[in-house]
Amino acid sequence: MNTENRGVAVLVAAYNAESTIRQCIDSLLHQTIGDIEVVCINDCSTDGTLDILQEYASKDHRVIVLSTEVNSGQAIARNIGLQNVRKPFVCMVDADDWLSADALETAMNVFDQYPQTDCVLFRLMKFFDGEKDVDKCIIEYSLPQKLVDGGCLTGKEAIRMSIDGWQLHGLYVTRTELHRQIPFDTTTRLYSDDNTTHLHFLHSREVRACQGKYFYRQHPSMTSRFNIHHFDLIEANCSLKLKLVAEKVDEDVISCFEQRRWCNFVVMYRTYLKHKSNMDEGVRHEVERRLQVMLKTFSGKELRSMTSSKPGYWLLQNTKAFDIQQKMYMIYKRLFDGSYISEQLA
Repeated sequence: MNTENRGVAVLVAAYNAESTIRQCIDSLLHQTIGDIEVVCINDCSTDGTLDILQEYASKDHRVIVLSTEVNSGQAIARNIGLQNVRKPFVCMVDADDWLSADALETAMNVFDQYPQTDCVLFRLMKFFDGEKDVDKCIIEYSLPQKLVDGGCLTGKEAIRMSIDGWQLHGLYVTRTELHRQIPFDTTTRLYSDDNTTHLHFLHSREVRACQGKYFYRQHPSMTSRFNIHHFDLIEANCSLKLKLVAEKVDEDVISCFEQRRWCNFVVMYRTYLKHKSNMDEGVRHEVERRLQVMLKTFSGKELRSMTSSKPGYWLLQNTKAFDIQQKMYMIYKRLFDGSYISEQLA
């Protein structure tokens, strides 16, 4: 690869991120590779985020500041940024995350060495905000040993691994041309942008990893807070299912994802039952409508082998019967092992 074509654009969608955005931008401007542009999209922040971004842009020409007309969510904001990218490679960094100084250079070295590679994953370091135990503050996300050893995955191998329990995470550098062909999925406000990762992998000739680190800030206090947008997950999953079918992906990959989609649906249904009594009437009706519509998108054929052997996950497309099944299962869990909704979103 000609070194003149090694430039990287970094998309940073920011909403009310004044407490973390400086650490993020500083980590990008201090990269060991110089040919970068930092495309920041202010998503109608109501705090000092925009002022901070404009301050950086006034001091460093590599920082580009854009703004949305209304608060739209990360996927739409990133797509706006993507259309303004001028470099041949692109990645995203959330406004509360940051990169190691060598992250982009090590990724570009992989592209240099392997011209057939279309996606290069970072080493993902989960940073637990507020954790007092230093040993537990940062935990590395485990990638498949093949990638750790410097090997590569085909696109089909990569999408299968990403669908099967997120064995591959979604933080990587890719070719701008590929990303523009497959922009962020905006079907829902949350979760649907993850669909883009799977499709990038599918359309990659090779997927590899580098030694550069992406530090991903975890917010424990936010994960358990109820939000109606949590239910976007089931519609985002349905959107990806339709895309996989349209792409004529191998049946075993679709079957694997369908099982994951079903597990997510069941967990979200139990989340609805847990919070139902505290929901506003309008919110409750909207959640029930979405759940009923999504329940009818599953078929017994694709789920028979899994649901027949897993109590509480049997597919009953009659809404009332399914509701009774879930209530009985939750009562059973409380009576016999003291748990309530112990499942984690896949």
